[in-house]
Amino acid sequence: MPAFLLEIGTEELPASFLSDALSQWQERIPRSLEANSLKAESVEVYGTPRRLAVLITGLPSQQPDREEEIKGPPASAAFKDGQPTPAAVGFAKKQGVQIHALSIRPTDKGDFVFVQKRVDGRPVAEILTELIPQWIWGLEGKRLMRWGDGDARFSRPIRWLVALLDDTVLPLELVNGSKTIQSDRHTQGHRVLHPQPVTIPQATDYITTLKSAYVTVDPEERANVIKQQVNTVAENLGGHTVIYPDLLEEVINLVEYPSAVVGKFEPEFLELPTEVITEVMVTHQRYFPVFKPGSFQQELLPNFITISNADPQKSDIVAVGNERVIRARLADGRFFYEADLAKPLESFLPKLETVTFQEQLGSLRLKVDRIVKISEQISQQLTLTPEQSQKIQRAALLCKADLVTQMVYEFPELQGIMGEKYALASGEDSEVAKAIFQHYLPTGAGDNLPETLTGQVVGLADRLDTLVSIFGLGLIPSGSSDPFALRRAANAVVKITWFANLPIKLDDLLLQIATDFAAKYQKDLASLTATLQEFFLQRIRTLLQEEKQIDYDLVNAVLGENDPEYTERALKDLLDVRDRALYLQQIRNNGILDTIYETVNRSTRLAAQGDLDKKQLEPTSLIREELFQKPSEVALYKALVDLVPETQAAQQTRNYQLLVAALTKIAPTVSNFFDGPDSVLVMDSDPEIKRNRLHLLGLVRNHARVLADFGAIVKNL
Repeated sequence: MPAFLLEIGTEELPASFLSDALSQWQERIPRSLEANSLKAESVEVYGTPRRLAVLITGLPSQQPDREEEIKGPPASAAFKDGQPTPAAVGFAKKQGVQIHALSIRPTDKGDFVFVQKRVDGRPVAEILTELIPQWIWGLEGKRLMRWGDGDARFSRPIRWLVALLDDTVLPLELVNGSKTIQSDRHTQGHRVLHPQPVTIPQATDYITTLKSAYVTVDPEERANVIKQQVNTVAENLGGHTVIYPDLLEEVINLVEYPSAVVGKFEPEFLELPTEVITEVMVTHQRYFPVFKPGSFQQELLPNFITISNADPQKSDIVAVGNERVIRARLADGRFFYEADLAKPLESFLPKLETVTFQEQLGSLRLKVDRIVKISEQISQQLTLTPEQSQKIQRAALLCKADLVTQMVYEFPELQGIMGEKYALASGEDSEVAKAIFQHYLPTGAGDNLPETLTGQVVGLADRLDTLVSIFGLGLIPSGSSDPFALRRAANAVVKITWFANLPIKLDDLLLQIATDFAAKYQKDLASLTATLQEFFLQRIRTLLQEEKQIDYDLVNAVLGENDPEYTERALKDLLDVRDRALYLQQIRNNGILDTIYETVNRSTRLAAQGDLDKKQLEPTSLIREELFQKPSEVALYKALVDLVPETQAAQQTRNYQLLVAALTKIAPTVSNFFDGPDSVLVMDSDPEIKRNRLHLLGLVRNHARVLADFGAIVKNL
């Protein structure tokens, strides 16, 4: 079966474009082949800074033949008095069939003429010739460029094109204005190690042919080579390194023939904070730092490892050039560090007035003032000690001060990190200093969370200010657009609260902060708070399902569906909604939920036809015993009386196991009420008896509602 190779040769592609392009081809090319009834054994996508390639093996020589139904003109236009009209004759001629091959079938728009045609499969070469331009020009990316005098857009100029079907060149032209690039079997090897053109005999020889020209086309193979070389070099230096995923992905796409090069710098630069040195190396220079053995990434050796695309025999020259660059960068870092340390961190606060947080919201200094106030509100909710509150206030005041230091201005990724170090150098309390760093956590999906109470409270205050302020301006996230990362901010509020088990009342905090904002900016308070509450409910729902792995119906059961009581409860107590969801999932997994589901769910459905307040738990002042007609009613009433203290204890202690145990205990009584020997007809013809029985079932529902809305739970999920 034929194999096909396509290679686009270019000027050096940006690493980010190469990574995206490979992902796009991996998805689109198999789908494109399938849409054209071409089933391949494998589709392998390759790429280096100078080329994109796909090798397809096991292709059929042509499409399979198929039957195709083609719709023609309306029957009323095709036939008149049973005779074909010119419309029918023309349609038949166009399709290459006789008139008797036409058939009439009804459709939603009336009767139409149809013809069944046998369509011969087209040769694979013919189809590929049509698809290849779509694969090339269909690639998306940032800052695509035009070159020459044509309108063609690509990340970088295309210089050559290889298209081989087995050992035959597939004729193909890419036209760009006056310039035409024709396909052939000639490619280019490594720019330095093999500058001569390379001829590929046949498609399946691609990898080995390029490897002989010092080009490793498989990104995964380059990744393995880089990891092995970097780790080996680090061990030879008497240390170890860290393979940062983002750095590795970028470096893979910067080289065709990776070669690890060792460089060194003066040991006195190690007096700089480790984070500064690694930031310079990893983010700015794409180097792998080397750590001392057992230092847990805290102590560095005066060495670095860079991945070169040059001649390995010239590694010494490459090292010297990189050493010159890192030495200059570290010298800059040392200058910034020493200049920043010359004055206390607090002295940078006035400079925050010159930095705009958001045009309508003013400066970062104003944001800091709001963070201080919100931190105090959270501290009051948590009833913290004066000492705890004082530390929180101090950390809130200083949390953004490092943003206007020279170091963070040059290396923004060090925000918070330098704030902690400068705070310690200024004599601030260690917990205050740590909070300046930790209040930024988490910064992503898998990041650590702040471990200190001070960092947790300041982190909450910072994000709540951003959320209320940006929402207050009407800049609400839509679709994938979220320029202020408000979803991440709301997620962080919930995750920090859950992680630290902070008993905050989120609804009260939102109302307090929104009240201040609405008063200052003349905004509608009710609309703002409602929008914020709905936004947080969406984030809670997402986190419960995706991070806590709670089934969707159980999430609905604890959050309610258009149920203000559950909405209010969730926002008032984030810990409680988490615990109830986790417990529901637990009793579903161990089968306990099944023992109470039928009786509670049936009671819930019928109780909806009554008028009992959903918060009512006490039966004695509600149920009329004189209306009982069956022993099952008496038994259920007594069971409900006994259930009250169990439910109240569960409410007070949040020990929902007590409630479920009590519901399990009365389940046979409820079941007997419905289906036992002395069962009752709930919807009795006497309206008072019916109402009394619905109230009994409403009480069962209400006790279960302390845990969740059982009406939202799906039995056989």
